[in-house]
This record gives sequence, C-alpha cells and structure tokens, in this order.
Amino acid sequence: MKKDLSELALCDLLGIRFPVIMAPMFLVSNEKMLIEAARNGIAGAIPALNYRTTDELRAAIRRMKTEAQGPIGINLIVNASNFLMEEQLQICCEEGVDFLITSLGNPKMAIEQAHKTGIKVFCDVTDVHYAQKVAALGADAVIAVNSQAGGHLGPTSPGELIPAIKKAIDIPVISAGGVGNREDLDRIAGYGADGFSVGSIFIASDEADVSNEYKQACVDFGAKDIVTTTKLSGTPCTVIRTPYVKEIGTEQNMIERFLNKNKRLKKWVKALTFYRGMQRLRKAAFGATYKTVWCAGPSIEHVKSIRPVAQIISELLHGKA
Repeated sequence: MKKDLSELALCDLLGIRFPVIMAPMFLVSNEKMLIEAARNGIAGAIPALNYRTTDELRAAIRRMKTEAQGPIGINLIVNASNFLMEEQLQICCEEGVDFLITSLGNPKMAIEQAHKTGIKVFCDVTDVHYAQKVAALGADAVIAVNSQAGGHLGPTSPGELIPAIKKAIDIPVISAGGVGNREDLDRIAGYGADGFSVGSIFIASDEADVSNEYKQACVDFGAKDIVTTTKLSGTPCTVIRTPYVKEIGTEQNMIERFLNKNKRLKKWVKALTFYRGMQRLRKAAFGATYKTVWCAGPSIEHVKSIRPVAQIISELLHGKA
C-alpha cells in the first residue's frame, strides 16, 4: 500500500516535495546530480572529500547555490582521518549550505558551528546508543545506517534499527539502506522512518562522472554480489564482488590488523588506511577496467539500465510507467 510520502518529517525539515536525500557517495556524487535532485523534488548531498582542495569545495558550493533549486547538503567525515575537517566545516558555514551530514566520528563541533549559521545537521548512526548521544548534542535528525546500506554500513536490519531508534529519541530518523524502488520506500516508512537516504541506484546515472564500467557493473551485478571489505578504510564497507575483489580478498592482512589494535599507532594507521582506500576508490571509480574496487549496496538489484537522474527519481517515487 502506497503511503503519502509528503507527510514525512524530512519534507518539512528541508522544504522538499519528497522525503528523499540522494546520499553522498565518495567520488560518485557531483554537482550535476545534486542539481537534478533538486529539480525533481528531492535533496542531494556531496562528500566534502570529493574535492581535492578546500578552494574547490568553496567554488562548488557557490556554483550549486546559483543553479540548484533546492537544498544543498555536504557530507563531512568528522574523525581524525580527515585532516581537512575543520576547514571544510568553516567553508560550509561561510557559504551557507542547507544541511550537513556527519559520518564516522564525533559531530559535536559540526553541530555547534553549523547551528550558529542556521545550518541543519544530520548525523549518521548505526545503533541506539550513538543516536542518543548525537541527539543530546543537538542534531536535527539522525541517519540510521542499516545492514542494507551501500558503502559504510551498520550491523542491524532496517526493520529492527528504525523502531528502536524512534523509541529512544525524539528527533526525525532518516533511513539509509535497502531502498531501490517504491515498494522499499513504503515498507521502510512502515517501520517509522521519517525520510530516506538513497545512494546506490544513482551510480548508474547519465550524470555520474564515474566510468561506464562502474555504471555497467551496477546493472550487471545484483544483491547477491555485494560483499563487505575492511581493506578500504578499516571499517566494513560494501563493494561489488567483481573478479578482482575475489582475487584480492576482503579482509585486512595480519600486519594491518595488528597495527589497528596498537593503541599508540591506531589513529595514524586508520588515517593511512583511509587515505589508501580513498586513492584506491579514486582509481576504481574513473579507471576503465574490472581490476577495481567499486562501492555499492544491494539495492543495485533494481538497476536494470543506465538512465538520467530524473528518470531514476521518477521510477523510485512512482514506479515504472
């Protein structure tokens, strides 16, 4: 049974027609995709780390503010691996983005600084405990990252995670993971979700600048081909199990595991692992070869062709014509 999605809280939070955020995807999300999201009644967000320099980030925000007819979001990694976080946060506040999505760390500074300029902050969480912590810090909403998410994922199914968080906090809960079509939206709304963060189905879009091989992989592979790896960032991350991924494996080697457990070295090892993973993903996203590592979630099961963002949004919200 289809629900009236316009009644969900995310619509009011961001002033959008439909309660969907095109999720920030490392090296996939771009300005063209965000502008198309806004034109079609949803919001979009881009990882700050998609820009090599903070000057590039500032220029991109200014371009999007000129062209996008809707809210602009930036995703910030707020742990020690992101050496540019404070500068990225300052730029977002100075340029006046509409919302921030914080990931992989303590969002206290981001919430405090963003709220001074009226910017909303949504925090990625994977469990009730962390949801309560960020709610206490003043987050405007949480993004409940479940076990069906693409990229960095949580351990809990949406059917368990969303009701548990809804019971524990009194701010909106946006679900991330497990949405590939309208039926998924209605099912997860039934768990109590106040909105949705949807990413993987947009990889195979005309507007995405990644390689055609990456896009085609999202068409050719399905949910059964998604595996988790710790090789990219040290944190479990979902990727497509291409022949190359089968060859290199998905677990950190013995030396990497030892260094990650060493308290004195852990911070720097995680930062180095994250950096190496970023470089590997950068090469994978734009390289024309199957010898790559491509992030995606199980919702690629619903990707049957490479299409414009506008068509993907229409089919997601209304079903295929």
